[in-house]
Amino acid sequence: MMTNLLVQGVELMLLGMGIVFSFLAILVFTLRGMSWLADRLDTAPVSQPSTATAPIDVSDSRELVAVIAAAVARYRASRSG
Repeated sequence: MMTNLLVQGVELMLLGMGIVFSFLAILVFTLRGMSWLADRLDTAPVSQPSTATAPIDVSDSRELVAVIAAAVARYRASRSG
C-alpha cells in the first residue's frame, strides 16, 4: 500500500511539473511571437542619438565638489555629536 501511494505521489508531481513546464513554454513562444509582430509592425524611423556633449566648466565642478564636501562634513558632524 505504501508503494502505491508513493507511485501516485510521483505521478502527481510529474503531472504538475509537466503542466507548469508546458504553460511556461507556451508563454515564451507567445511573447516571442508578440515581439516579432511588434517589430514587423513598427514603422517609426530609427534616429541616431546625438554624441555631442556640453563642455565641462572646471570652475563649476570645483564649486560643486566644495558644496558636496561641506554637506558631507555637516552630515557627519550632526551624526557624531
